[in-house]
Amino acid sequence: MQVERAKVVKEEVFEQDTRFLAVYVEAKNSCMIMLSEKEDKLGTLAIAVPKPKDLMGSVTSSVLLGDKNVISARMFAEYVASKKGKIAMVSVYLDTVTELQAQSFFMHLIDKLIKSESQKEPTAI
Repeated sequence: MQVERAKVVKEEVFEQDTRFLAVYVEAKNSCMIMLSEKEDKLGTLAIAVPKPKDLMGSVTSSVLLGDKNVISARMFAEYVASKKGKIAMVSVYLDTVTELQAQSFFMHLIDKLIKSESQKEPTAI
């Protein structure tokens, strides 16, 4: 019996003379995205849990680690959880760019990741 492994996708964009990077890992019941500036690093980490389909309400989220980019980490975790219908963890690491400046670049990366992941064919191991 073959067990499906986690999918890993990497993307990047170059904006305002800066590289913005994303690493996406998706398992059967969850996904994690590391968003960072210049190099892959773990930053402020938030987790979001989607509501079950039969219940009304929005996604709930909490910050697990860090305090620098709390708004972006929670916002992106909630967005990914609602889009994928899975538990989502999102890490945001910024060095020189402000959280507000980076939000549109990171949102573009997230949409790119979700789109490219859904178009990938399952690979046999």
